[in-house]
Amino acid sequence: MARKIIENPNMCSLVFAMNLIGGKWKPIIIYLLANGSMRFGKLLMFIPSISKKVLTDQLKELVEDGLIIREEFKELPPRVEYSLSKKGEGLLPILKSLSEWTVDTFEEEDFEKCRIVTL
Repeated sequence: MARKIIENPNMCSLVFAMNLIGGKWKPIIIYLLANGSMRFGKLLMFIPSISKKVLTDQLKELVEDGLIIREEFKELPPRVEYSLSKKGEGLLPILKSLSEWTVDTFEEEDFEKCRIVTL
C-alpha cells in the first residue's frame, strides 16, 4: 500500500511532522521502542491488532524517514532489531506530553500508566 500523505505545498512544519508520524500505529511503535530495541515478533506481540503487513509497512516508512534504525545481524537464523534513532528519540518528550495531556483532560477515564522514557 502506498503511503498516504497530506499535500504540503507551503511546507508547513506541522503537516510535514504529521506526514512522518501520522496514523494510528507509528506513535505506538515509537513508544514501544522507547525502552530499547525490539525484534519484529516482539513488536507484533505488543500490538496484537496490527497485521504483519501493516507492521512491516510502518517499520519501513519509519526507517526511510530516519526515525528508527533497522539492524541486521549476520547469524543463523537471521535476526533483525529495530531501535530509535536520535530523531526518533526526540519524539519521546512529545509523546509523553500527549499522554499526560490525555490523562489530565479526560479524568473520567481509567487509563493505564504509560511508561514513556525520556532520554
